[in-house]
Amino acid sequence: MMDGVDDSPDLLAEDQNQKERTNSENVDLSTDTSLVVDISDALSERDKVKFTVHTKTTLPDFRDAEFSVVRQHEEFVWLHDRYEENEDYGGIVIPPSPPKPDFDASREKLQKLGEGEGTMTKEEFTKMKQELEAEYLATFKKTVAMHEVFLQRCAAHPTLRTDVNFKVFLEYEQDLSVRGKNKKEKLGGFFKFVTKSADELLLSQTQKDSDDFFEHQKTFLVEYHEKIKDATTKSDKMTKVHKNVADTYIQISSALSQIATIENTELDKMLVKLGDGMEKARKLEGRAASDEDLKLSDTLRYYLRDSEAAKSLLYRRMRSLANYENANKALDKARAKNKDVQAAENTQQTCCEKFEKISEQAKGELGDFKERRIQHFRKNFVDLAELEIKHAKAQVQLFKGLITQIKENS
Repeated sequence: MMDGVDDSPDLLAEDQNQKERTNSENVDLSTDTSLVVDISDALSERDKVKFTVHTKTTLPDFRDAEFSVVRQHEEFVWLHDRYEENEDYGGIVIPPSPPKPDFDASREKLQKLGEGEGTMTKEEFTKMKQELEAEYLATFKKTVAMHEVFLQRCAAHPTLRTDVNFKVFLEYEQDLSVRGKNKKEKLGGFFKFVTKSADELLLSQTQKDSDDFFEHQKTFLVEYHEKIKDATTKSDKMTKVHKNVADTYIQISSALSQIATIENTELDKMLVKLGDGMEKARKLEGRAASDEDLKLSDTLRYYLRDSEAAKSLLYRRMRSLANYENANKALDKARAKNKDVQAAENTQQTCCEKFEKISEQAKGELGDFKERRIQHFRKNFVDLAELEIKHAKAQVQLFKGLITQIKENS
């Protein structure tokens, strides 16, 4: 393993206060500063990441105007689950839970690099190590940013920000004593997911909705989610190709440098320059891959999860509609038999109020989802286009210079 890369203090989320973030930046549209939450620092250890959650607020619900607590990933998941389990939030697009920190791929690459150290030159080994450490750090920063945007979405939402669990998460200084799920709980969660999926499929086939707005939203979100999923896969493949090209440049640069030391002729000067040129090309290709991963793949990946959250909202509304219609049928039967009429009326009234509340909330939430999505995609795609043009110009200039140098030395 490379010099303890996976748990080195050097891999703090350096300068987390800087605003050059991953795709999480500007996901929210709110300009309200009464509750501002960010992750001011983070530390990567071998089996966990510790996030320092920093809060500034003018709200009277909190003891202090500014405070910080240390949280781990499981506590973020705990907060997300509390939101999803609260029936009062049935009409809200719950911000997607941040993905679990996963540095196994980077660690495995570093491990393999260490094992293959004897098969490559010192220069090539050093460059490959730098590339992998940069990849690890980029993954770490994205992990931090995804956890931060989850909190910022919650803090910006007028209802979610008032949740008692959110207040505990931000303010309680001790460990929340949240543990990861054991095998039995994971199995239970799996069966719950299967049951929900089956119920959702059944409702989509049998439940009719007279509201054209929600029918249109359901059709759109199903198609949108599939297209985003496909685009994410293709974007990841494209980014991987760029990274492979960058790795190839390392090998070419190293080979040219080796040949230059062996030749000891006038040709060696040209080979050295070509080797330097390949090294510069490697850096440019690496930056292009990083920017595409940041501005395109991560944007698509985030909205893959966010569109799933929007679909879940539509499912909860459809389930509420089914419950309401069943309550109406039960009330008709109770009246026909003149038995338990009051209880049936109370149940019908409760189901009606719940369905109307979810429907009213959902229209506003889906409108916000559309506005946020359009604004974020527009910004990141413009940023990506500008970066692609910048990298392309740099590459053209680099290779033009190399051609000129080769001609001068030929």
